[in-house]
Amino acid sequence: MQEIELKFLVPESRLKGLMRQAQVKSSQVTQLAAHYYDTPDQQLAQAGIGLRIRKEGDTWVQTIKAGGDGLAARLEHNAVLDNEQVQDMLDNNELMPDLTLYKDTSIATALADFKLKKLAKQLTRLYVTDVQRTTRTLIEDDNDDINNCLEVAYDHGEIVHGTDDAQREAIQEIEFELVSGDLDFLFLTAKTWCKRYKLCLSTVTKAERGGLLINGRDHSPAVSANLSQLQVSKDSSMPAFVRAAVHNCLLQILPNSSAIVAGSTEVEHVLQLHTGIKRLLAALRAFADFSDEINPDWLPILQQTAVLLDDYRQLAHVVSHVEPLLQTYGAPAVDWATDIDAIKVTPIDAVRANDFQLTLLELIAFAMSDPSIEPKADHLAHDKLEKILSKQYEKCFESDNEPDESSDAELDDDRADNDNQAEDGLSHRLTDLLYISEFSASLLRKKKTTRWLKRLKKAQTALEQHSADSRYQQCYELKSATDAQALYGAGWFVATLEHDYDPTAKHLAKFRDSSIFW
Repeated sequence: MQEIELKFLVPESRLKGLMRQAQVKSSQVTQLAAHYYDTPDQQLAQAGIGLRIRKEGDTWVQTIKAGGDGLAARLEHNAVLDNEQVQDMLDNNELMPDLTLYKDTSIATALADFKLKKLAKQLTRLYVTDVQRTTRTLIEDDNDDINNCLEVAYDHGEIVHGTDDAQREAIQEIEFELVSGDLDFLFLTAKTWCKRYKLCLSTVTKAERGGLLINGRDHSPAVSANLSQLQVSKDSSMPAFVRAAVHNCLLQILPNSSAIVAGSTEVEHVLQLHTGIKRLLAALRAFADFSDEINPDWLPILQQTAVLLDDYRQLAHVVSHVEPLLQTYGAPAVDWATDIDAIKVTPIDAVRANDFQLTLLELIAFAMSDPSIEPKADHLAHDKLEKILSKQYEKCFESDNEPDESSDAELDDDRADNDNQAEDGLSHRLTDLLYISEFSASLLRKKKTTRWLKRLKKAQTALEQHSADSRYQQCYELKSATDAQALYGAGWFVATLEHDYDPTAKHLAKFRDSSIFW
């Protein structure tokens, strides 16, 4: 069967109020003791599969979860086990899953790449969870036609390393699982609780958290864009196409935002979340007419979040990458600690913001909704893409967007600022063109598509780096007012910008001279 659920982390400040809603008279409290299994090198986890045996009250249940859409849906198979047999295995320290249960079931395809007999011999218990679950059922009373029902489950407990009891990780999360009825009921309920208790979406499963624990990691690696997961075809309708694009962006956004709300300060999580949001913004702007269900209020919230993340991202990149690089060339060390501390809105603040979390929920709901019921469901996306791409392409090469080749040190500050703004504007337009071209390429694929995209990528990367170096130069120059050691960095970037100007211009010219692929 398919499990559809939304998981949230619970802020400590809202826990008491949330528990008043979770612990009603009709709620139930169950102790859940689960044993999670995988191969020593975690082959199941790498395939996105979680396998456990869990005691649920007085019943032992073997569960496997796999696949899904990466947002809220996963395949799930549950099998009730014989309590006496389980107890005998526990007494002899021999409790192991029975993989023969999955023959001829819906989950079998998820295990198709494994030889089950060999896999069964390799399985070992990697970690256990000890959780107290408080559940209540919510039913929509005013709907006579559809039985809308969901389960709210608050989990509090810990994950314990399978071979070292001293290694533990706390669990405090709430899940909303659709039992029956429409997806709308699930999302409307989740939004209400999210708004009231400032909940934060998390895609990190207990199985994933257990894997992190045994590997000594706090968070999963940052997730970059993966266009191979974009599910479109030449027959995709306009509503289906834009949903696929949003879905693809969310597959990058959600894991990185989940890591940040869980406390990650890794620059790569911030970078990939920022990139995912920029990809999403490009898609929503370019394909806005593809669906009547796109909410224009999403754009300013996403844009604001991207700007807030960028403030931190740029300075953090200076600290983690630029400073070490400059020091290899003999630069004196510059202390940026006070500058980092002075940032008013940190990534965790930006991502935990309630309007951003609510927007993510609405975007997930949109991506999972049925495109076939929209008025434009009979309009092919393929027929509209050429016009959209041509419009964005023309924006990139309007005469006033190009860098002024005559601009050198003799220009005054105002002129230089204008040139920097024009360069940044062209960089943003090229980036948007790259993103929407990548979304569209599989529908318009021709022999020259790959070459054209490569030239666009080279031009976009070169100009983006040139713009970044310009910002770093300004950053070091500003810093030099209070720290003379920053003068080295300011001068280094002045030289870098002069050296890289011609190669950047050549990449732009080569791309501009390329024939478009549509």
